[in-house]
Amino acid sequence: MTPSGRTPAREAPTTGRGADSPGTTTATPGTTTATPGTTANSGTGVRAVARLRAEADGRGGTALPVLAGDGPLALRRTRATGGQARVTVVGAMSAPLGGDRIALEATAGVGTRLRVGSAAATIALPGRTAEPAHYDIRLTVADGAVLHWLPEPLISAHGSDLRMTTRVDLAATARLVLREEQILGRTGESPGRLTSRLTVHRAGRHLLDQELRHGPGAPGWDGGAVLGGHRAVGQLLVADPVYDTRPVEPRPLAETAVLTPLAGPAVLVTALAPDALRLRRILDEATAALGLMFTS
Repeated sequence: MTPSGRTPAREAPTTGRGADSPGTTTATPGTTTATPGTTANSGTGVRAVARLRAEADGRGGTALPVLAGDGPLALRRTRATGGQARVTVVGAMSAPLGGDRIALEATAGVGTRLRVGSAAATIALPGRTAEPAHYDIRLTVADGAVLHWLPEPLISAHGSDLRMTTRVDLAATARLVLREEQILGRTGESPGRLTSRLTVHRAGRHLLDQELRHGPGAPGWDGGAVLGGHRAVGQLLVADPVYDTRPVEPRPLAETAVLTPLAGPAVLVTALAPDALRLRRILDEATAALGLMFTS
């Protein structure tokens, strides 16, 4: 995204994809990689699964024995700090487009500390097929592990149709910070169809299960009871066993943001804003209010 918070529309290449090869796999030296077997077809879209796994290195740090990008998802190891491993997801081609089925699986092993971000916003675009695009994220956080999942926003461009699912499985002593931001339409355009579902389990029990639908075909999505004309919606989910003994009271954080404790050791901040910059500012303020120490 540009510093103004606006994402300019760009004409897609004649192939409908970026210049990088759809079968590219990236890895850091000394890292085990899988053979992704990406397929790309103008009629059916791309099929790709990227995977990463963090494990304790035995020296108080976190190693990344599996770091395998696939198709539009390239994974880059970035500089670790304080025993925390860091991975950045880089877009290797335009995605998700209509008909694509892409997935990202991340596992934080016992006692690890892992932070995953992205290099830029993800833009859902229309493809050459009328089929919707699917983007599935699967996160597993083992006992004593900490996962910060902090991607850049998802932008629903006009004419796109994306079904996004995020499933998180937490062990009883795992900790999670998950940020999700959705921008409905690029500057000056109406949004596409966007359906997103977030499901979180802790120790095998439901902690959160919600689905959001925005854009054409979603009844009342832009009405006063839902977005009220706002074009940026986000949430910050924090799960931590400390909330078992130090629960957080529900309270408003801004005119269009609220903090809600969940039925479990977790809190959820939900926020609306007119644009991406103001949404990030609200979520950053929520981060500070919860005493979380990381750079967004």
